[in-house]
Amino acid sequence: MASLPLHHALAPYAMHGADSAGRVHLEPAHAYRNPYQRDRDRIVHSSAFRRLAHKTQVFMGDRGDYHRTRLTHTLEVASIARTAARALRLNEDLVEALALLHDIGHPPFGHAGEDVLDERLAGAGGFNHNRQALRIVEQLETRYPDFPGLNLSREVLEGQATRGRRAAGDAAWGGRLLEVQVVDAADSIAYDAHDADDAVELGLLEAGALQEAALWRTAADRARRRYAALDDDQFRRAAVHELIDLLGSDLLQTSTERLAEAQPRDAAAAREAQTPLAGLSPGLAEQQHELGRLLMQRVYRHPTLLTQRAAAGEMLGRMFDALVERVDELPAKFAAIAARDGAPRAAADYLAGMTDRFAAEEHQRRFGRGGANWIQRATW
Repeated sequence: MASLPLHHALAPYAMHGADSAGRVHLEPAHAYRNPYQRDRDRIVHSSAFRRLAHKTQVFMGDRGDYHRTRLTHTLEVASIARTAARALRLNEDLVEALALLHDIGHPPFGHAGEDVLDERLAGAGGFNHNRQALRIVEQLETRYPDFPGLNLSREVLEGQATRGRRAAGDAAWGGRLLEVQVVDAADSIAYDAHDADDAVELGLLEAGALQEAALWRTAADRARRRYAALDDDQFRRAAVHELIDLLGSDLLQTSTERLAEAQPRDAAAAREAQTPLAGLSPGLAEQQHELGRLLMQRVYRHPTLLTQRAAAGEMLGRMFDALVERVDELPAKFAAIAARDGAPRAAADYLAGMTDRFAAEEHQRRFGRGGANWIQRATW
């Protein structure tokens, strides 16, 4: 791949802070931070962001400190996305804010928790972590006296909202800023590479099984050519590095070519393109999907993980049912939400904000079983 210029000046097609549509609640401009720096800082200082440190990414239980949490995944996405944004001359501050926000709505126990809450709320709008992120930053966080939520810029809110529409099956790309497209690409790069890494480290997947995916074979071959002799752990980590570099380089090269062809005059023109201007080439995208299918079959549907998901779902579902029946047991903040939005939504808001550990301990307090290591003891 040809070298890409690493300019710091924003391209015309980037989202410039001076062109921001502002915030729902008017605020004066800050003396030395642009709008998206303020968004980033508000997200980082929120309690919901801190709790990501103790929420499951994929693997539950305490089997050491190697595998990713929801927070470390988020930071890795932000790292990859910022690198891409700088090379493409996009707005790094906006990209970082979007990346740090993107998973803030996840409940405890990863997708197991999300599935249970979505099932329980089937008659009340369902539950989706992308939409929950918006609910957190628009309503649930209470850090400022002048407004509810974090009062983030409209670009960050709209970027998160488009993630929610994609999750619901909306295939339309129109209205998606290039910065949003880059964060989506960085998210998929991060979880494919790091879920494979964690699965092998935890013994859920034999390293040799990854050779079934062409993308992993290419990354592994690059690692072998680069390093003469590595032990198994060193080689796996080198291959993960090569995998991220392979996907990241393709993202930059493909996006650069598409932008050169489309020549969007500004951010509005770029966001209205009928196909994404930031993304992987078709060939590498298909190889990435192949690796994702392998992870789905061999890792995400591994009997141990399925058993953990069932145990966690049962625990969260039991607490949801109890709270809906006894709204008076909700903290005052969530009791007020129940009066306004209904008990099911209030119970979901309360449970979704819990860390894995707090949810397990709360279950133990209420029902006499659970505790911080209950899922691990029951399944590993």
